[in-house]
Amino acid sequence: APPRTMAPAAPRLVLGLLVLSLCCEACKKVIFHVPSELEADTLVGRVDLKECLQSVEFVSSSDGNFKILEDGSVYTTSAISLSAEKTFTILLKDIQEDVQKKIHVSLVEEEKKKTRHARDTVLKRTKRRWGPIPSVMIENALGPFPLQIQQVQSDTAQNYTIYYSASGPGIDQDPKGLFYIERETGNIFATRAVDREQYPSFQIICFATTPDGYSPEVPLVHTIRIEDDNDNAPYFTQDLFEFSVPENSKPGVIVGKVTAEDRDEPYTLHTTLKYRIVSQNPPVTPAFSLHGDTGVITVLLPQLDRELVPSYTVLVEARDMAGQPFGLCTTGTAVIRIEDTNDNAPSFKQLQYETRVEENRMNVEILRVSVVDLDQPGLPGSAAVYEIIRGNDDRSFEITTDKNTNEGVLCVVKGLDYESAKQRILVIAVNNEAPYMLAPHSQQLSQSTCSVTVHVMDLDEGPVFKPCLLRLDVKECEDVGTSIGRYVAEDPETGNSEGICYRIVPGQCNWISIDEKSGEVRTIKVLDRDVGEMRQGQCNITVLAIDRNGKTGTGTIQVVIQPGNKNYPRIAKTEYIMCRDRKPICLTAQDGDEAPYSTPFVYRITDRSLASSWKIMRHNDNSVYLSPKGDIPFGIYSIPVSVTDNGGKVGESHITVNYCDCITPTECNDETRSLRDGNVTLGLWAILAMILGSLLLLLILITICGCCGSGVMHRHVTDDCANHNLIISNTEAPGEEVMDHNIIPLQNTNDQGGYGIKTGDQQTFEMVKGRGHTLESVKGGGHQTLGSVKDGGGQPVMDTCRYSYSEWHNFTHPRLGEKVHLCRQDEEQKHSEDYLLSYNYEGKGSLAGSVGCCSDQHEEEALDFLDQLEPKFRTLAETCVKR
Repeated sequence: APPRTMAPAAPRLVLGLLVLSLCCEACKKVIFHVPSELEADTLVGRVDLKECLQSVEFVSSSDGNFKILEDGSVYTTSAISLSAEKTFTILLKDIQEDVQKKIHVSLVEEEKKKTRHARDTVLKRTKRRWGPIPSVMIENALGPFPLQIQQVQSDTAQNYTIYYSASGPGIDQDPKGLFYIERETGNIFATRAVDREQYPSFQIICFATTPDGYSPEVPLVHTIRIEDDNDNAPYFTQDLFEFSVPENSKPGVIVGKVTAEDRDEPYTLHTTLKYRIVSQNPPVTPAFSLHGDTGVITVLLPQLDRELVPSYTVLVEARDMAGQPFGLCTTGTAVIRIEDTNDNAPSFKQLQYETRVEENRMNVEILRVSVVDLDQPGLPGSAAVYEIIRGNDDRSFEITTDKNTNEGVLCVVKGLDYESAKQRILVIAVNNEAPYMLAPHSQQLSQSTCSVTVHVMDLDEGPVFKPCLLRLDVKECEDVGTSIGRYVAEDPETGNSEGICYRIVPGQCNWISIDEKSGEVRTIKVLDRDVGEMRQGQCNITVLAIDRNGKTGTGTIQVVIQPGNKNYPRIAKTEYIMCRDRKPICLTAQDGDEAPYSTPFVYRITDRSLASSWKIMRHNDNSVYLSPKGDIPFGIYSIPVSVTDNGGKVGESHITVNYCDCITPTECNDETRSLRDGNVTLGLWAILAMILGSLLLLLILITICGCCGSGVMHRHVTDDCANHNLIISNTEAPGEEVMDHNIIPLQNTNDQGGYGIKTGDQQTFEMVKGRGHTLESVKGGGHQTLGSVKDGGGQPVMDTCRYSYSEWHNFTHPRLGEKVHLCRQDEEQKHSEDYLLSYNYEGKGSLAGSVGCCSDQHEEEALDFLDQLEPKFRTLAETCVKR
């Protein structure tokens, strides 16, 4: 049977494993095993939507390549090729219950069956099984009974029995005796009619035996399906559906959804329902429409006016067989209430009001105003909000809303003065709490207003202070009897101060007094911000003004004491320890006064002699750094430092600094060096250290002179004559020990290297003579020493210990060539080209020219480059010159 919504024309069924999936409780994931290639309009599978959400109003897919029908069928909209697992989401919505759920669907490529090759094919002979097609029985069949359902026969047996009869899936009880089989013919009969809603299908196990009781056949499991008959009318899930929609909603706005169900077989015409509206009450222009397939009710009339029709009662019908006339039907009721919106502006019942009030009356109600609003009472669309838009510049009036009556209550919050104004005219406007919404049937908004005339009634009043609060600023520590101001009152009737006397209410601050007749205010004590009632820096005093008739008026004097400069700045900490790192000391002063009589402070050393050896550097507004200017002896210093505040007051403190020969201040104690009256005394250990240092220096000089003037001067040189600059070592760390017979080790006993200097116009290399190995003692007789090169023989001679550059070059050049030649051979004494490579072109020449002694120089004048050394190397050369 076709689904409730017709599938696309000629749908293609997927060849493979199709899963009718039931969702888990969380409605999370459904898996379909499908071929790798899917064409358009192909049925992929079916999802049971009601297992996830009972009332589904809208179904959508997150992937446009798939569409979901209302019965849960999943179809492709275009050809799809699966190269990997493909996932998408089915979104389910229930608008009425405001519920939304998701089902995650995964498409997995099904495993392809392995095909056997021709040579692997094995033919086996098997016996043909007896297996009739499944039987079908009409629900509620009329008979006559017993009714033959099916016949099962075997080629090798004649007797048939039903061994066991089982009910279909989901049925708890087994209907014994519902079916039986003829022993000789194999005909299966039903004994009575069956209700499909109770037993949708059955499975019976049939046995075939020979007359002697042998069973040549495997038991046959036979399925009998009960074919549905449209014997159940649909029914609505609720007895009464209740919905609401705002008035003036546009056509197409969803109101709600009615749902009906049918107990007949799902996904057939017997359960394919159609909805329609039968009637509407009140029977005016149809206001709503009903979607025939989904049961969704939407707005049809563009002018839903709550003030005209507050609610609608709609009779709806649900009919199966896709709404055909012969289908079974049922009816239900839906009540749709129209929600109020603020489409009616409030208006005053009266446009003009008059009222009276006595002057100086406060917080009294003087008038109530009311409005008319057609919107629903008790909602923000009808709640009135009143506002005085004109005539209340001094904020003497206030209007509020009585929530019970929706009236505006006008009150006086400040006393009115008859002498200033005998009447006041107010303009009051009204709005609603909710914003106004212009509806098709409503008019343009025009704010409703009314005018109120308030008449002020005259009364005999007492004196009035102007101003009612007088502030008097007084400097701290003023003299007693100082006049700080004048505070007078006036008679509001006459406008003058004649005949008024003044008094201070007893029990208040007794720091000031007021003249009884003139109102002049004077101090009777010295005002101090830090004493008594003036701790907060101010004091409020209530003053009485009494006229001739005994009428009394009150006023307040606020005495504010301005801070003065009464404290001297002082340095909090005055004793410090300074170690030999000469870390500056931070001095911080304190002042009990407030701004502007405190910071910034100015520091100064008052002693001229100490000011020449100590200095002060600014840190911030109230701190400085104290440090010595140059090298000073260790000891204790007392430094007078003056601090001047911003008001000019100066405070002096003596800073004691113990300048100690220590690393941390804790190392210093009372036995450290001290300075008294500018004289420094050295300790015993300092004098002893100076004497020992002088003796050690003298001993070193004597030793050097003895070494240079003694011993036999043998002319010899080690293999590397520049061993003062390059240290020869057999270890090339980090690495392995290098033992090469071409490297001559140095003896560390008394060997002395040599260095070259240039003296005058003659270039020579001076060698300091000492005990060591000559060239002959290391390499044998086949080589020359530097002395033999110079003298022509192999015997060292005594001379002036100097060699010319030509002598040095003739000795070192052949040996360097021999070393380079040996380096280019491997362990088997074979030539190795990849060890040292010769290049015909080495790029552009260096701007520095020759690299000195390492280049091929044949003339002694080649050492002229020593005159153009850089400053650092020139200093090194001067150090190495033997003076």
